Amino acid sequence: MEVAIVGAGAAGAGAAYALRGADADVTVFERSSDVSGRAATRRRNGCRYDYGANYVKGDDPRVSRLVTETLAAPALVDVETPVWTFDAAGAIEEGRDDDDHKWTYEAGIAGLGRRLLDRTDATVELETRVGGIERDGGGWTLADADGGNLGTYDALLLTPPAPLTAALLDGTAWDDGLREEVRDAVAAVDYRSVYSAVLHYGFELDRPWYALVNTDREHPVGWVSREEEKRGHVPDGESLLIAQMAPDWSAERLGDDPDAVTADAARLVADLLDDGRIADPDWTDGRGWRYALPNAGIEGDAHRRCEGHGLYVAGDWVVGEGRVHRALRCGLDAGARIAAR
Repeated sequence: MEVAIVGAGAAGAGAAYALRGADADVTVFERSSDVSGRAATRRRNGCRYDYGANYVKGDDPRVSRLVTETLAAPALVDVETPVWTFDAAGAIEEGRDDDDHKWTYEAGIAGLGRRLLDRTDATVELETRVGGIERDGGGWTLADADGGNLGTYDALLLTPPAPLTAALLDGTAWDDGLREEVRDAVAAVDYRSVYSAVLHYGFELDRPWYALVNTDREHPVGWVSREEEKRGHVPDGESLLIAQMAPDWSAERLGDDPDAVTADAARLVADLLDDGRIADPDWTDGRGWRYALPNAGIEGDAHRRCEGHGLYVAGDWVVGEGRVHRALRCGLDAGARIAAR
């Protein structure tokens, strides 16, 4: 069986992993230059930092076993320092560390997708944007953004964020009313945007928490975490903050100059932490995630009925929770269903 997976995030990598050992030739198409999607890591000035998803939760037994046994190696990091909370007024309180585990890797959370795919025989085509899909007899023919043929496959799994998957389905040449039905269901999934500001300092920030989360969603800062609490990420004597800004604030700033956005974010974090030094980082980085967090999952069963035609979808937006472990589990389950064909 020939299987195409569009997207090499947690869901796509999980599906490829579930298909290992099956009688299938798997090709993964990824439009960016690396795998793992929003479970993203960058390196700069001796630091590694997870600037999308911060860690993998231990809420799913199958994912937990996979992370700690198969994908662990010596480089697995479990952040033990707690998560505290703050409200709209910026009042910080101890509590809400309800995650038993907060897993990443010394080399960063992007290692999750790489480790999954390294344990498969899948062919991974990076910097390849799927631009067209056509129902061709009993299979699916893919084309790249320039119309080049990417092959015909017995099963096709789409894992990009819902708006991007809906756009692919909208342009799919498939003369079946189910296409419009599933496209409409996918397009109805909406998202919250998040701007991640990376703020580095040449001094240690001594705080009793790993991260702060805004519980009432009324503060312009949604989350701030200390990357130095992850072993191997930040040199001793330095601090690196990851500030994930609130969705409304982020959506308004996505098109602005990145330096201005990170500067404003630094001032807001300085006010929150009551530390004027935070307003003047020695270097910054940033990324706006337009499709960061799905507000709900896909409704109806059209996406499951498509599976009878060899068309599958997977991702955190299918289950309705923007968490790496949920996306990974969704991909594992989709891969298992494809293998069962």
